[in-house]
Amino acid sequence: MDEYGNTGEERAARRDEAVRGAVERGLLGPDAPIVGLLDVTGIRESARELRAAFDAVTAPGTPVLHAFAVKATPLVPVLRLLREEGIGAEVASPGELALARAAGLSPARTVLDSPAKTAAELREALALGIAVNADNPQELDRIDGLMRSAVSRSPLGIRVNPQVGGGSIGATSTATETSKFGVALRDEGAREWVVRAYLERPWLSRLHAHTGSQGIPLALMVRGVEETYALAEEINRRIGRPQIDTIDIGGGLPVNFASEATSPTYTEYARALRAGVPGLFDGRYGLVTEFGRSLLAKHGTIVARVEYAKSAGGRPVAVTHAGVQVATRTVYVPGSWPLRIAAYDGKGRPKSGPEVVQDVAGPACFAGDLLAEGRALPLLDQGDYAAALDTGAYYFAHHYAYNSLARPGIYGFVPDPQTGGVRFATVRDPQTLASIVAESGGAHVGALTTLHTPGSR
Repeated sequence: MDEYGNTGEERAARRDEAVRGAVERGLLGPDAPIVGLLDVTGIRESARELRAAFDAVTAPGTPVLHAFAVKATPLVPVLRLLREEGIGAEVASPGELALARAAGLSPARTVLDSPAKTAAELREALALGIAVNADNPQELDRIDGLMRSAVSRSPLGIRVNPQVGGGSIGATSTATETSKFGVALRDEGAREWVVRAYLERPWLSRLHAHTGSQGIPLALMVRGVEETYALAEEINRRIGRPQIDTIDIGGGLPVNFASEATSPTYTEYARALRAGVPGLFDGRYGLVTEFGRSLLAKHGTIVARVEYAKSAGGRPVAVTHAGVQVATRTVYVPGSWPLRIAAYDGKGRPKSGPEVVQDVAGPACFAGDLLAEGRALPLLDQGDYAAALDTGAYYFAHHYAYNSLARPGIYGFVPDPQTGGVRFATVRDPQTLASIVAESGGAHVGALTTLHTPGSR
């Protein structure tokens, strides 16, 4: 149970109703064999839990911006929903910024973080007044030039790497000794360079760090924030005034993929931060957070039809329409990104019966395209549905076009108290074959045949 009294069982019940409703409405079936479903109620609850958790530990009147990491679920309707719940946007590319702007996010509630910002991206951000965290000395040089040519109202800071170590997944650990992100504070001369950068630039008013996401324990996340806070205190002390007025602590709260439980919670993290870094919450610093996966993961489900049920080597294999194209990390690195699978019958009802060890395979043409291997589930038959749970972030919104498989439609849902059923809204239409052809150069079909090597004719 979370801090609002919501339980994983309630979330599972909403999901079950949504799967059944999707089949009944024809959103899911023989002609639409894969969909993504988003639990709007759950998303709203997570946003409110985040805000309440940090409100409980910050001094009254402290400016706090919770900026959703757009990379986690880059869908315009999701960003608009979160905006309605008081959540801003953290963007890391021109595309993500365009999505945030399309969703109506104001520049004042947008933060730009990226290790490879172009001069044009920086110019646009500074013209709009978007907060920017410089990743490295060369980028800060670019910002210097832009600030000389035109005054900006953008809050500006530097991203640092506190180099406190990694978690259990190296690819999501961003505060290791050799991480590509930020200024590595323990490298020779780096800390003094950061201090001098603030001493020489009165317009630098923020400090940013991000320790990592999935696989990072809370204690390590807190330690990264501790190091960042200590640096802010040192800089302000050296300058002799509170030049740094805001600390951006990043996001990265890990998600429990093993059960319906939400663990850890925002309340647990906020309390751990308050205990470890009390000065961060006494009102002297504004606060920015950049949570992504933890806001959306538990509220998304990929549901795919079992096209064929077969066996190999005595093991049943359910061949579905969900694989590497929608669950890329799980397929390629299953040990780090295992997913729970739920079985539904052909009418979208939870399937019961004895559990049988089986594989749940995807449609891509390589042997490793498996959502789950050797998993005990009620036996999946042709025409049933397999649901990959906790996939609201970094899954169906991050299409990988293997075999030119089409992007699935995505639908949000809420309970309908009038009918006892479910109401749906389209978040993203299913991709058409014409769109696949267009994206694959269909408008330039003869382009290569017009090129000839000299002397070849």
